Amino acid sequence: MRPLRIVVAKAGLDGHDRGAKVIARALRDAGMEVIYTGLFQTPEQIVQTAIQEDADGIGLSILSGAHMTLFPLVLEQLKAQGAQDVVFFGGGTIPPDDAVALKKMGVRAIFTPGAPLQEIVDFVKAECGKERSLLSN
Repeated sequence: MRPLRIVVAKAGLDGHDRGAKVIARALRDAGMEVIYTGLFQTPEQIVQTAIQEDADGIGLSILSGAHMTLFPLVLEQLKAQGAQDVVFFGGGTIPPDDAVALKKMGVRAIFTPGAPLQEIVDFVKAECGKERSLLSN
């Protein structure tokens, strides 16, 4: 079985990608294939990358404050492309109330600055692995 494939993305005009690169490296070091999209991606580009790369998950990092706009747009694109099986999680400077609202919309998890890397790795392994096994049955 191939390793889990995870797209790590930065959306919108947010030019701060240090955290996304740290997450990408942690996932890679845990044995996953990571596709880092780079800065200034649109929700459409992120979802298209996930589909083209046959990704199991998308991790979206936002520090610009646009999370309540950009996260729902990624969810809409996943639905429009019939790719709701891609596990969508994110992180950044997201207030707790917004994190609750995003989870209700369908974002699987929100990780804020300072979240232990092992917690993120464990989440991705569990959720993306579970989703993949559901699809193969």
